[in-house]
Amino acid sequence: MAMIDSQMKEQLKAVFAKLKGKIQLIVSESQHAKQSDLLQMLSELAETSPNIEVVKTTELSPSPGVRLTHNGQDTGVAFRGVPSGHEFTSLVLSVLNADGLGKWPDEMLLNRVKSLKGPVDIKTFISLTCENCPDVVQALNQMALVHPDFRHEMVDGGVATEDVEKLKIQAVPTVVAGDKAISVGKAGFLELLEILEETFGTDKQQISTPKDLGHYDVAVIGAGPAGVSAAIYSARKGLKTVVLAERVGGQVQDTKGIENLISVPYTEGPQLSAQMAKHMAEYEIQVLEHRRVEKMEAGETRKISLTSGEFLDARSVIVATGAKWRELGVPGEKDYLGRGVAYCPHCDGPFYKGKRVAVVGGGNSGVEAAIDLAGIVKSVVMVEFGEKLKADEVLVKKLKSLPNVDIITMARTTEVRGDGDKVVGLSYEDRSTEEIKLIDLDGVFVQIGLIPNSGFLKGVVELTKYGEIIVDEKCRTNVEGVYAAGDVTTVPYKQIVISMGEGAKAALAAFEDQMVL
Repeated sequence: MAMIDSQMKEQLKAVFAKLKGKIQLIVSESQHAKQSDLLQMLSELAETSPNIEVVKTTELSPSPGVRLTHNGQDTGVAFRGVPSGHEFTSLVLSVLNADGLGKWPDEMLLNRVKSLKGPVDIKTFISLTCENCPDVVQALNQMALVHPDFRHEMVDGGVATEDVEKLKIQAVPTVVAGDKAISVGKAGFLELLEILEETFGTDKQQISTPKDLGHYDVAVIGAGPAGVSAAIYSARKGLKTVVLAERVGGQVQDTKGIENLISVPYTEGPQLSAQMAKHMAEYEIQVLEHRRVEKMEAGETRKISLTSGEFLDARSVIVATGAKWRELGVPGEKDYLGRGVAYCPHCDGPFYKGKRVAVVGGGNSGVEAAIDLAGIVKSVVMVEFGEKLKADEVLVKKLKSLPNVDIITMARTTEVRGDGDKVVGLSYEDRSTEEIKLIDLDGVFVQIGLIPNSGFLKGVVELTKYGEIIVDEKCRTNVEGVYAAGDVTTVPYKQIVISMGEGAKAALAAFEDQMVL
């Protein structure tokens, strides 16, 4: 049976038609049961382009693996295991990127990569069912391709069980340098680069970056639903617009199924994010991705300084930075991240097959996580702070119908307990009796909502005690020329469709106010 279907082969032929250099897929000899699958996949891939060749070596390996060369030169990119499932895209992109094709970060980011002190030798442990893993693998592969002393290997934990046990890996993606995990869980290009800069050091004198990015009518900070909407509406009004964001899509990138975006019965986060990026590309909008704002000064014009050393000024600023997952903030949570504490049930659920887990948080995300996990694990305990679950009734009804789920309400989580290597339990206070109780567990999935990404605005605009930006009916903050939209604001009901509307409203208000001045 073919591993790459005929329709995909035709698509690959069209994509690889742009290749100019020679790509060699170097395969080691292995007695592993998956070796034949790897060879079949690579052979079928090579059939789609005369510029791709599979080369077998006599070098012995305990598990199947492949590394890439470009015009005879090692690229630093390797895969251990069979990069199928979600990682097949990583393999295809590595072929294109090795020849300089595909979407790349801008020169500023690439210069920072090149300035890393080598040698950089890292591995990313993944699961083929993990939806966040490809983003990490693809970002690190690109870094390896532009840095002369950088090696990155994707490792499928399913074929490297000894390494997984030795390194005590219980979550994916986990990026390892030597025997130390330096990143666990989802991470974007910028976050990974900052981790590598801290781990390996950097020669900042090698970085040649433009400092002043110029003046804009509107600067939009954030590129989730609110930010993209604000940027498009601003551009349509003829305003010179720039978008500053860590990634287009924001939290939407991590959303599985979306069924309440009006006129779109069903879509998924990555698809919607790609559609938003495509829509922005229809307008004269400068998008600076993989950027983080360090501070903003509100004077006659608004000056924005980035952690990259770049800066710009704008007549109007629309803050649409959204929110991030809220942490429990209890002892043991950070200590056992990746060793029993997780935030993504889709990615890390398979590690807990046949085990006991807890889900903390009884909102929609928590109940959905518990339902998904119940089909994999031995048992699930839902731990909710309030008197009852806050999720939609249809979800609660489904959860209660599952035989291997217990629900505990009026429970304040007090500690994640471990034995030094992994999670062994969770302590909580019964709020009815104030008694501390212990649940024996193998894993804890935290699903307790979001916290606004507004830290850089503390002392600049008025915030609530929760960090939300206070806005009026036209998305104005208390500072002239500064607007905010979406989940980072006080607007109730954190929904994609609401954020899109608020982004449009903020852009129209900024345009209206500029016309008055």
